[in-house]
Amino acid sequence: MTGTDPRPLTGEPVSLDLLNTRWMQDGEPVDLFAGAAGLTRLEGLAIWLRANGLERRFRADAPTLVHLLTAREALARAVADPADPSALALLDGVLEHGRIRLTLGADGQGERAEFPDPAWGPAWTAVRDYLGLLAAGPGRIRACASNACVLHFYDTSRNGTRRWCSMAACGNRAKASRHYARTRER
Repeated sequence: MTGTDPRPLTGEPVSLDLLNTRWMQDGEPVDLFAGAAGLTRLEGLAIWLRANGLERRFRADAPTLVHLLTAREALARAVADPADPSALALLDGVLEHGRIRLTLGADGQGERAEFPDPAWGPAWTAVRDYLGLLAAGPGRIRACASNACVLHFYDTSRNGTRRWCSMAACGNRAKASRHYARTRER
């Protein structure tokens, strides 16, 4: 698989990176797992696994994709409404397919994720990451402030005031729009 990642925002924590496999392009919704940039569904999955360092642990196959789509839907619903009981039940359902095994080695205590069915691994990993984000700072999980954007990010700025998925994209468009509106008023 040599395809490049066509997504406009990458590098977010794995849970939000999974949400960002859907984005808007020229006013139209695009899905990495549904033919974005001429990719097959499994090519899109392979790109996502590689982008998140999971390509050596998990296969880019149909069962993995089905489980990952389940996790993406659960995460989308939970991020939209963190108190939605059905979203929480979906997240919990994904988490039932894996567990953490504590380990002890020369470097001290560690942990290892285990999956009875490895096809659940990426989905479980993404949902577990979301739990970590909730524990670290739930208010820093954000949707881009642009009405035309559906991307999400984890705000790591010092003062916690990031508004845009990317200053180069949505942030610049907002600034240019405000500038244009000011100059038209004059």
